[in-house]
Amino acid sequence: MTTPRITPRPTEDWTDEVDEAFAVLRAHAPGGDQGERPARPKANILGIYAWHPAFVRGWMPFSNHLRHSTLSDRVREMVILRTTWLGFGEYEWAQHVWISQAAGYLTEAEVAALSDGPDAAVWSPEDAAIVRAIDEMCTIKNVSGTTWTALEKQFTREQLIDFAFTVGTYDMHCTAFNVLGLQLDEGMTGFPDEHRRDA
Repeated sequence: MTTPRITPRPTEDWTDEVDEAFAVLRAHAPGGDQGERPARPKANILGIYAWHPAFVRGWMPFSNHLRHSTLSDRVREMVILRTTWLGFGEYEWAQHVWISQAAGYLTEAEVAALSDGPDAAVWSPEDAAIVRAIDEMCTIKNVSGTTWTALEKQFTREQLIDFAFTVGTYDMHCTAFNVLGLQLDEGMTGFPDEHRRDA
C-alpha cells in the first residue's frame, strides 16, 4: 500500500494529552523523565499513535516491557525481524534491521539469513530452533512439541513467555500497520522488490 489510510498526526497538532501519553517513552529512556518535553519525534508510527492518546497510555507500558524483557537483545531482534519478514511488516522490519546492525546485535549475514528461514547455513542448532519456532507461530499459530523442547533447553520459563508474546505482538503489528497503511519514514530502506505483496 503506497497511500496511508490514516495519515500521521502532524507534530504541531499534538496536544498536551498526546505529550503526556508519550511521557512513558521518556521515563524509560536513559536518565529517565527529567520533566522537560523533548522535541516531538516525527516518526510515522508515532504519528499514527498520536491520534489516540488513550491507546498510547495503555499500549506503551507493554511495548516497553517487550523492549526490556528477559530476552537478550539479539534474540529479541531475531524475533522481530523474522516475524515482520513473514508478516510483510515493512516499517518494523526496516526499523529493526537498522537497530540490529547499528547496535551490533546481529551481523549482516544473520539479518540476511532471517529472510531465508531456519535452514540457513549461518544458524547454530539453537538459533535454528528459535527461527523455526517463529515460523511455526506465524503460520500454524502454535509451536510443535519438538521445537518447544528445543526452546526449553535454552530459555527460562520467563523467557519462553516473553518469546511467545514478542512473536505474537509483532505478528499483530504486521496486520494492524498494513491495514492502517503505515508508510516508511524518509531515509528508511524497505523490503527488496522481490518481497512485496500487493494490498
